[in-house]
Amino acid sequence: EICIQTQRGKEVMAPAVQHPVLPFPTTTSPSSAGTAAMAASSDLLDVDPPELQFPFELDKQISCPLKMINKTDRTVAFKVKTTSPKKYCVRPNNGVVRPRSTCEVVVTMQAQTVAPPDLQCKDKFLVQSVVVADGLSAKDITPQMFMKQEGNVVEEVRMRVTYVMPPESPSEIAEESDGPQRILAPMQRIVNNGRSASELSSGSVSLRSAELGTEVGSPTGPVVRTEELLKAAGHAAVCAI
Repeated sequence: EICIQTQRGKEVMAPAVQHPVLPFPTTTSPSSAGTAAMAASSDLLDVDPPELQFPFELDKQISCPLKMINKTDRTVAFKVKTTSPKKYCVRPNNGVVRPRSTCEVVVTMQAQTVAPPDLQCKDKFLVQSVVVADGLSAKDITPQMFMKQEGNVVEEVRMRVTYVMPPESPSEIAEESDGPQRILAPMQRIVNNGRSASELSSGSVSLRSAELGTEVGSPTGPVVRTEELLKAAGHAAVCAI
């Protein structure tokens, strides 16, 4: 399991033994028709989901799973490439999918320290696939298998990356809904603490918030203006000292 080693579309080739690549069948399974509608598709593999979505958060690694679905009766080898190899890690970045089976790949975006403008992303991924011999394993995969110059029939699925806003946690939602109460409660405590030291009447006190248009307290009591409220709070603080 290693990170992708491509650089702007140019792959770093490692010397290895060439394995035979077989022609792929052109027929597809009827059972894969529903999956293809929801996935990026080639003649060999369906890749689900069709695009990589990351709930963007600063200073946090974010993962997105991919399913490689072999819809043929042949063994298929795949390889994943990206335009930003230092930004993403793919595990595994290549592998073998047996006939009519599925392989899961996890794409992890490294923690980002700066958010892109408007959460726009230009990164892209490429999934290449070829038909291979039935006995082939993942360790036998070589870069030459996916080179079209070698006469191989290589299928490709291109995918784009999108950033989405992360869902709000229940605590954040609660804090937003409690905003007016969190603002008014301290103000009411100021009125109560300064009541004995101020010239306010001993009757019930009503507090009106000009910003929120909300009234707290007894509707029959006198309304305390902002200036009077601050004066009462200041006088109470002096008496306490």
